[in-house]
Amino acid sequence: MAEHAISDDYLAGYGQILAEVAATGRRLTRDEVQARRHFGERAAESGHGLRALVGMHLSATRAAWPGVGTGTSADQLLAAVEQAVDAFVEGFERAQRSAVRQEEAARREFIDDLLYGRSDLGRLAERAERFGLRFSHAHAVAVAGRSASHAETGSVLRQMEQALFARFGNRRILLTTKDGRLVCIAPGDQDEVLAFFAKHAHAATDGTRVAVGRPHSGAGGVAHSYEEALNALDLADRMHLDGPLLRAADLLVYPVLTRDRQAMADLVRTTLGPLEKARGGARPLLDTLTAYFDAGCNAAQSARQLKLSVRALTYRLDRIHQLTGADPTDPLHRYTLQTAAIGARLLDWPQQEI
Repeated sequence: MAEHAISDDYLAGYGQILAEVAATGRRLTRDEVQARRHFGERAAESGHGLRALVGMHLSATRAAWPGVGTGTSADQLLAAVEQAVDAFVEGFERAQRSAVRQEEAARREFIDDLLYGRSDLGRLAERAERFGLRFSHAHAVAVAGRSASHAETGSVLRQMEQALFARFGNRRILLTTKDGRLVCIAPGDQDEVLAFFAKHAHAATDGTRVAVGRPHSGAGGVAHSYEEALNALDLADRMHLDGPLLRAADLLVYPVLTRDRQAMADLVRTTLGPLEKARGGARPLLDTLTAYFDAGCNAAQSARQLKLSVRALTYRLDRIHQLTGADPTDPLHRYTLQTAAIGARLLDWPQQEI
């Protein structure tokens, strides 16, 4: 698209400066330099391209050159041209930096309002289109765990932006950081975008986990998906879940278990409380239960995980049976013990009193 016409107003006084410099060899005055900066700022605010503006100055210089006289040297005249153009470019760049800061402030405000649902939904939807989101579609949010290298202008964010847009182009993806975490918002039906983000974010942030919330519709749906992703990261830490990618949809059982916290605390106390009578406290036997259930009740595999002999593991399981009255190897007792062991991890028992 051809650039719209550039007004000669941005050259106001430039020809007179050239004529006086040619006659006297003087430098530009402070007021003249400030005026050139002002014209540069105005040109940037009007959306003109810097290349065309510099070209316009050079054309004006060439046009004025035959009539500038012989009272000064070409070096002095070119030094004045350099000074004038430099001041103009300085003003142009200053206006651009200010515009970038304003844009970034607006973007940051929008992201805060979007992720925390702090703005009127109608107004939020109007602003969303500017940043590539359409709330008529469902969106999902992926969040990478905290990393010391995360910064809005840092190399990690730029690397992720380049990788995402090189792979998918303009698919209405919003990539940002929030509270030291990388955040990717994408249409809910484009799971390949979030999976790609998760893979590269995990590699670029020294192996931090990435969680993906479920797709939800509307402006409030983005905040909901973001909250699900954060909860998944927190849950992974408490449950010591393995794997670089967590999906909130795969972890729905855990919020269900903790929805009635008091009931879960009663189950843990009643079922596992007797383990505190064991030598060394409840922790070694609770770790044994967790490893045993995580291994699918395979004694040999869980013994290897705990760095025990199978005989030692069997002794611990028998000790659990003696103290609790529930046999981990008995299918009738297994569900209660496993649910209580999961609850203990969710409630951080026995480290925390419940």
